[in-house]
Amino acid sequence: MSLIAGHLEPYLVLSGLLFSIGSFGFLARRNAISMLMSVEIMLNAVNIAVVAFGAFAPALAGQGVAFAMLIIAVAAAEATVGLAIIIAIYRNRKTPLVDEYDTMRQ
Repeated sequence: MSLIAGHLEPYLVLSGLLFSIGSFGFLARRNAISMLMSVEIMLNAVNIAVVAFGAFAPALAGQGVAFAMLIIAVAAAEATVGLAIIIAIYRNRKTPLVDEYDTMRQ
């Protein structure tokens, strides 16, 4: 057990709370930037859970941190591509609201 506390539960509660906040933010907001930030919060919640499981399960000794680094790399790529798409749409539509994006099909 290399984490400071002796129990896994506080880390999983924190992870679940962050994931809930991120999913609520994604579903409640209509601003594309806020939605992208909510997805990043959810990915960080998954990272907390993966690192906690990796620290408390002896069979997953160093694999939890390695998997978390992979998630961070994917999140960075997702944020880069998502932000580029949002900026391109904002230049055409002059609004960051996702409700306006469906008019692009017409």
